[in-house]
Amino acid sequence: MSPALDPDEQPLMADPRFEQAVALFNAGEWYACHDGFEALWHECQGPSRRALQGILQIAVSQLHLERGNLRGATVLLGEGLGRLAAYGPVQLGLDLNHLRQGAQALLEALQQQLPTAALPVPQLRPAGEGYDGAH
Repeated sequence: MSPALDPDEQPLMADPRFEQAVALFNAGEWYACHDGFEALWHECQGPSRRALQGILQIAVSQLHLERGNLRGATVLLGEGLGRLAAYGPVQLGLDLNHLRQGAQALLEALQQQLPTAALPVPQLRPAGEGYDGAH
């Protein structure tokens, strides 16, 4: 059973730009994903605004990583995770625990100056069937 949505989440999740930005994130289209989430972030005033910013920062961290800017990737991963820490396992219909786990593993590798190529890329997975909150 999914937790109840905050009132500001419903129109945001119904916006076709949100679904498109999630798809771009999962496709590794970091720049385009950033543009989509940023437009929504500018329009959002409720509790989900900070979650959008955290997701945005994780996306931009991936762009920095692809371009070899390890310091920028590390900083933005940390900031994105910090913003998402305020939320429970689900926000905006997304499994934030799954996103945080992937981003945290990447952050730890970057902080320890370990190779990151073998690590999975952070993904936005819908919370739903099979979700148990423990991921």
